[in-house]
Formats: sequence, C-alpha cells, structure tokens
Amino acid sequence: MKSESIERPSWRAGVTRRQWRSLFAANLGWLFDGFETYALILTVGSVLATLEPDASQPSVAFLSGATIAVTLLGWGIGGIVGGVVADYFGRRRTLLLAIVLYAAFTGLTALSWDLTSFLVLRFLTGLALGSEWGTGASLVAEIWPSHARAKAAGLMQCGLGLGFFIASACWYFIGSTGPEAWRMMFLIGVLPAFFALWLRRSVPESEQWEAAAARRRSLRRSRRETLTREENSYIRLTLRQIFADPELRRRTVLGSLMSLTTTLAWWGISTWIPAYVGGVADKSGADATVWASTAGMIYNLGGIAGYICFGFIADRWGRRPATMVYFAASLILTPVLFLWTHDLRLVVVVLVINGFFTLGQYTWMPVWLPELYPTHLRATGAAFVFNAARFVAFLGPLLAGAIISALGGYGVAATTIGLIYILGLIVAPFTPETRGTELAS
Repeated sequence: MKSESIERPSWRAGVTRRQWRSLFAANLGWLFDGFETYALILTVGSVLATLEPDASQPSVAFLSGATIAVTLLGWGIGGIVGGVVADYFGRRRTLLLAIVLYAAFTGLTALSWDLTSFLVLRFLTGLALGSEWGTGASLVAEIWPSHARAKAAGLMQCGLGLGFFIASACWYFIGSTGPEAWRMMFLIGVLPAFFALWLRRSVPESEQWEAAAARRRSLRRSRRETLTREENSYIRLTLRQIFADPELRRRTVLGSLMSLTTTLAWWGISTWIPAYVGGVADKSGADATVWASTAGMIYNLGGIAGYICFGFIADRWGRRPATMVYFAASLILTPVLFLWTHDLRLVVVVLVINGFFTLGQYTWMPVWLPELYPTHLRATGAAFVFNAARFVAFLGPLLAGAIISALGGYGVAATTIGLIYILGLIVAPFTPETRGTELAS
C-alpha cells in the first residue's frame, strides 16, 4: 500500500509583494542602524586618538564607554518619542523622517573637530537611530500574516547583524588607511538618505494603523462627554495609556525588564569583543587590528543566524521558551568567551556560537512585543520597552570600562555584567505567551 505524505504549505505561501516591500524597508532601516552602531564600536579608539590624543590608557577605556553611553542615551529618548510619533502620524512617515535625520547627523559626525562636538553629534544621531526600530517592527507585524509574522520579524532583525557585518568589513579595508580613517566610516552613513526616496514611493502604510488613526480622529471630533474605557484609550496620550491600563502596565514592566537584560548585557559586554579579540591576537603575535575587524564579522555571522532562527523557534516552541533558551545560553557563553577562550582558533568557534545567542536574542522583541499591544498603542508600547532600557543600559559600557580600567582585563567585567541574564530568566515566565494569536486591533 502506498503511503501518502501530507505536504505543509511553505510559510512564504500567500505573502504578497506589498508585504515583502514592508519587510525590506524595515530590514534596511535596521541595517543602517547596525552599520552606524558598530562603526562607532570599531572606530571609537581611533576617534579618541585623533580628538583626545593625550588621554591615558585608563581614560581611553572610560571615554570609550562614555561615547557609547551618549549614543545610547540619545537612542533611548529618540526611540520613545519615535514610537509615539508613529502611533499618531503613521509608520511609513516616521520611518522616512528617522532615516533622513540619521543620515544627516552621521555625515556631520565625520566633520567633528573635537571630542565635545563628536559627543553632541553622537547624541543627535542616537535620537534618529532610536526612532527606526519600533516603527519598523510595528509596520512588519501589522502588514504580515500571522502564520509568517515571527519569521518576518527575525528577517527584519537580522538587518542589525548585516549592518554590523558590513561595518566590520568596511573597517577591515578602511581602518589601515590612516589615523583619521574613522571619518570615512561615518561618511558612508550618509548613503541611507538615497534609500529614503525609494521608501517614500514604494512602501505601503499599515492598513491597521490607518483604521486606528481614523477611529482616533472620529472620537476626537465627536466631543462626547462620556466615553467608554476602550474609547478613552484612543483619546489619552499613548505613552500615558500603556501605564494607565493595568494589564498593559504589567506587560510594559515585564517587557522592560527583559529588554534591560538584553540591552545592558549586549552593550556592557559584546561591545568589547573587538578589543578583547585584538588583545588575544596581539599576545599571539598576530595583527590586532585585523583580528578586531575579523572578530566583528565572525560574531555577527553567528548573530545573523540567531536572529533568523529565533522566529522559527518561537513559532515552534512559543515566544517564552525561545527567549529563555537564548538568555540561558548567553549566561553560559559569556564567561566561556571572555574567561576561558585564549586560543585564536577556538575564539572563532566560540564567537559564532556566542553571537547566535547574545545577538540573536534581540529578535524576541520584534516577535513578542507587537503582539502585546493593540494597534493604536503598538509602536509606543514596543518602542518604549525596546528603548527605555537604554536609560539604564548606557551605564553598562561605563561600568565595564571602569572595571576594565581597575582590573586591567575584560573577563571579570564581562562575567559580572553577564549575570543580568538571570533577571531575564526570572521575568520571562510571567510574560503572556502570544504564539498563534492574532494582533489586537
């Protein structure tokens, strides 16, 4: 007797060109952010050598952390404001504005004449950077069908890793051209301005947002004295509403604690990977600059795989189990890399695995957060959770820099800050599971 197998349709079945365009736009926006972010991480040493040449080695570690912290602070403020703007004025329009401002301030960064001007421009760039993620994540979640939403979120998020990889590759070739090669890295950041022209013509607005915006306008025009609790949620300021509603407040607090875990750990630990690997290479007699760039590319290849795989794992196991697995693996792999891996060949292997989990875990946010909020509050809620953590996470680079300066090594600093993953493991079980649910309207 001949057995017949039932073929399951591909998750891509039924996905339209309109949906692919929205994903491509969000992915590119995040790719540009990734390039800009990792360009700073790779070049901060060269920047300080040019703009603050008399700084001592301990001061360089502290100023490096401070430079990253200023960018994070701007990112946090811009991200929250951008989420609110996206809920009132639209996903596409906000994404377009953020990309144009980002390109402008990044290009101006290349012209910095002293450390103060550099820090001011980094803060302004951070404001624009922060506005892109919540807008893009909401756009993709609302336009893509529920059976493919998590996979699309992973593909969107991998843009960050692609940007990191491209920045590492650019620095590999540009870094050795001279002491002010860092200026060229920031000039490259002007290119996204050309992408804005395509975005304006080709990317659709979310129909869910348009319906929510129409209802908000209708309720405001009605000027009724008595509104239901649900109608009030449209009238009240979005940032206030995510805390006024008890259930949304609970979700926002839980999400923010998990976001703090991911964000503080990454900025306090992983930003030091190029410097750490460069130090290992130098002790082995290899070229530290080349290995620092190579480490960034290897680490981000693992991260790209981790971003994409998370969406598939979250659809198979659920949002909560997938996130907890990534947190647990990151907790273990941090001391493995920074304390116990000193052979360059082994570093390559550990970097890939570490990147898969420590970078890849960011995908829990575009997968899970849009499913926790209704449409008229989605960008605000997701952007607040994603970005508010930076108001605390910016201390990570400062703390790590202080520990490194005091103890003279990366291992203890990374392992100490890595304990934050325990917080994520504690909080995740209390966050609502949303696998298989439709987005709230």
